Amino acid sequence: MGEIMPVKIAEVASRMDKLYEFDREPVTEDKLQSGRRFAGLFAGEHVAATEFVIGAFFVLHGVTARDLILGLLVGNLLAVLSWTFICAPIAVQTRLTLYWYLQKIAGPGLTFLYNIANAFLYCILAGAMVSVASTAVGLGFGIETPALTDVYPSSIGWVVTTFSIGVAFTILAILGFEKLSRFAGVCSPWIFVVFIAGAVATLPKLGVHPNLDNFWEVMTTKVWNGVPTEGQERFGLWHIAFFAWFANLAMHVGLSDMALFRYARSWKYGLYSAFGMYPGHMLAWLCSGIMVAAIGREMNPGLMAYTAVGVAGVFGVLLAGWTTANPTLYRVGLALQVITPGWPRWKITLAAGMVTAVLACFPVFFMKLLDYVAIYGLVLMPIGAVVFAEHWIFPRLGLPRYRAEEGKLLLNWQALAVWVGTLAVCRFLPLHLFYLWLPGWFLAVAAYTLLVKLTAKEARYA
Repeated sequence: MGEIMPVKIAEVASRMDKLYEFDREPVTEDKLQSGRRFAGLFAGEHVAATEFVIGAFFVLHGVTARDLILGLLVGNLLAVLSWTFICAPIAVQTRLTLYWYLQKIAGPGLTFLYNIANAFLYCILAGAMVSVASTAVGLGFGIETPALTDVYPSSIGWVVTTFSIGVAFTILAILGFEKLSRFAGVCSPWIFVVFIAGAVATLPKLGVHPNLDNFWEVMTTKVWNGVPTEGQERFGLWHIAFFAWFANLAMHVGLSDMALFRYARSWKYGLYSAFGMYPGHMLAWLCSGIMVAAIGREMNPGLMAYTAVGVAGVFGVLLAGWTTANPTLYRVGLALQVITPGWPRWKITLAAGMVTAVLACFPVFFMKLLDYVAIYGLVLMPIGAVVFAEHWIFPRLGLPRYRAEEGKLLLNWQALAVWVGTLAVCRFLPLHLFYLWLPGWFLAVAAYTLLVKLTAKEARYA
């Protein structure tokens, strides 16, 4: 028995090593994926467990129905356009992940720092998704969901449940892009139905008549009534529009989704992000808002879904967390490939999954999800701006590209200065957290272009 076990482990490891994802080189033509894959992947990732939290928080922040609907229409459209015209074209032209393309631009030193920050922030995000799923599973074991003000785990039961779910989520993330897209394509219709069914089943509890003649009145007085709960800031139209735009800022403007779109046949596949933005971010946020209003505005995704549609709701929250955490952990594995070149991706993803499972036990990450989403997108945004400038602007101005690779530099100091400087300036701008990234992005593009132009003569290569 003692000899058989090591042999079996070695066989499994050998098979995992063969799960090659073009981690360090361009994707080849024969591996490009159809648009259907991207539609399923986006629908699965963005009809997600975190939508139960975000949509509910809009209610807690006292958004009016009119501001919410208009803000979501505008903000989600801007997000789709960002994927289509910023992220997808660069990914299709290079066929590389952001992490390996960045190394040509910024050098291995800065890429190391960026990927450490990137991976850690994504682990926290995936951890929030695991936490949300845990609120559903915990119902069956009588585990109390942490309160809005909780920072640390509230019980041993919460820790055990959450960590176990994190381990399970990690397993599928190891399997790669094709398996992720298939899993998302199968699960996303079911998750979507849970959101819709949950909202519809909740309407009578809120007092909506069977003929829906008082539907809008109930929505504007009992759900999105413009009155925030105690301790919550009131949000308006532009808060919602900007949040919908930057909810995935690191993925589109920050270019992390180059990891996905490098498999696209055309940059126009960026439009498939609409399958995530509107059924996911818009409709799911609306549905979760209705469900949280029905349980007295208590932030408990599992309870929201269970109260609305019973056990089906519990499974819906669990699967929604799974389909969102999977591609997030996949990105983490790709990011860390650059700084652990001797490790296969599956080992890195496994290690990242364990870190994620630990972070998921701390409820602060999903109870403060709106602020966290804004912060992690802002932190990664300047690097996306640097890559954008290098890819699109430099050729038009005749500026040297890939100076780190061509000059064999450990670190591109201009890129580092722009990253740190942009965040420092944003820290002191008199703007709401949700609005900081937009002027910061333009500042980063302009500053990097100017710095390189001023120092181009110092370069030793053409």
